[in-house]
Amino acid sequence: MAGDDKSTVTPLRKTQPCPECGRPSTRDSYPFCSERCRNVDLNRWLSGTYAIPVTETGDNQDSDDDDRG
Repeated sequence: MAGDDKSTVTPLRKTQPCPECGRPSTRDSYPFCSERCRNVDLNRWLSGTYAIPVTETGDNQDSDDDDRG
């Protein structure tokens, strides 16, 4: 086993660039490269920097307002 070349582990997927800084991602904090980049992204979600746009329509009716008896 000492001379076995098959003892190395092959990663299942190629490393992707970190969405925050562009460095290669790590397994521990995927898809980010570090805990810092992970926390920066989380802070952006929590502070409202990232938001899912909503389009308002004129026919918004709540089901609680129905006049069914």
